[in-house]
Amino acid sequence: MFQFVFSLLAAVRVFLSSRRDIALEVLALRQQVAVLKRKRPRPLLNSFDRLFWTTLRRLCPRWTDFLVIVKPETVIGWHRAGFRLYWRWRSRPGSGRPAIPEEVRGLIRRLAEENSTWGAPKIHGELQKLGFLVSERTVARYLRRLRRRDDPGKAWLDSWIGDRKQEYFNICAAVRRRVT
Repeated sequence: MFQFVFSLLAAVRVFLSSRRDIALEVLALRQQVAVLKRKRPRPLLNSFDRLFWTTLRRLCPRWTDFLVIVKPETVIGWHRAGFRLYWRWRSRPGSGRPAIPEEVRGLIRRLAEENSTWGAPKIHGELQKLGFLVSERTVARYLRRLRRRDDPGKAWLDSWIGDRKQEYFNICAAVRRRVT
């Protein structure tokens, strides 16, 4: 009697659900039958089966109602594993612009240290004269990295102090002349 009532309720549900839901349910049941027809005592699920169930999980809200061969937690685990695999593939190393050779970086560093008043345009011009093809923006980026390591504004301060030293000595000399 209980089974009859259950069957009757299932039939009413089929009549009230949309054609899309019925088609997805039939597709899911056929896929499970195809898996169970494989000639093994315990059929293994391949990557196509996993892809099918993770896609069905996204399309149909009642996907757990007609899932028989595996647990819903297993399908959710497959979906998470696929998500991790996709983002691992997207963020793999080796993509992007190639790094600038160490020789050029050392030359930028040396030019910046020896000529503290030079900026990126001047160093870029000097590198071009030497035959290195590097953009001015790249030189500026490496200069910013170098200046972050040192005291910020040190190049400006050094040049300012150099200009002011002479003025200071001239003032001191003039004050001494007046005093004596």
